[in-house]
Amino acid sequence: MTSPPGRRERKKAATRAAIADAALALFLERGFDAVTVKEVADAADVSLTTLFNHFPSKESLVFDEEAEREARLLGAVRGRPDDVDVLTALQRFARSAADRRAEPGYEGFVAMVGAAPSLLAYSRRMWEGYESSLAAAVADDAGLEPADPRARALAHVVVATIGSDPPQVDAVFDLLRHGWTV
Repeated sequence: MTSPPGRRERKKAATRAAIADAALALFLERGFDAVTVKEVADAADVSLTTLFNHFPSKESLVFDEEAEREARLLGAVRGRPDDVDVLTALQRFARSAADRRAEPGYEGFVAMVGAAPSLLAYSRRMWEGYESSLAAAVADDAGLEPADPRARALAHVVVATIGSDPPQVDAVFDLLRHGWTV
């Protein structure tokens, strides 16, 4: 059992959230490339040093929940109940991500990322990292070697499916379960 975070940890988390919120508001308003990190620091009322203590790059300001997102993805495999198979757990994860498409601001966020080449590249690297981590978790869960191509293929398809609309997510997982039956 973990103890609740102390004051210092809560203060650091609040500062990080304030920086990320200020950055996202500015980026959505003016576009990623039109905003400087200095402007983000000023809007969050922190120094540039503090900003870079929390975020290693301008791009990381946009994807501020990167580690949490990866933990949730891996948790779908590692933390699932014993009576839930890996495909069902991953389908549930992908569906929950697909359901987020209806949240306010989603389309604006996607448009902002799509308009900035550096954000697209950062996002691609981030999801490739998730894919590698997921492949290792799936292989471990199935008792396979870490580089087993079946685990890598499954991870690739699952990661590519995240963010798709719910019917597409379901169609992909139906194919994974039953193969191509047309």
